[in-house]
Amino acid sequence: MLPNRMNLTRSTEEQLKKLKGYTGITPNVSARIAFFRSIESDFRYQGQEAKLDGSLVLDKYTWLGETSDVTELVLKMYYPELDTKGYQQAWAAHIQDGIASVRNHRALTEISSAI
Repeated sequence: MLPNRMNLTRSTEEQLKKLKGYTGITPNVSARIAFFRSIESDFRYQGQEAKLDGSLVLDKYTWLGETSDVTELVLKMYYPELDTKGYQQAWAAHIQDGIASVRNHRALTEISSAI
């Protein structure tokens, strides 16, 4: 469903890297947190295609880790009509939405209490 190699928008990627500098949480783990924060907030991808121009291109397992099956099932449940490219766009949009709720935390303890 999701492609084996994925990336995000440059701005989202920069926010993930800044968060790593503040908290030590790697971009792939903070992307997982952001994705599920977005799902919890009832954000829905509306089909607007973003330019996924980030330089951090990782394989699907690195991005999703043990949440791989759950992430793909959630995307499939919310967006049954999408193709592989559409699923990647939806995944990236959810991360962009979700990172807004955690990007300003300066310590790991702040993030853990916020989620």
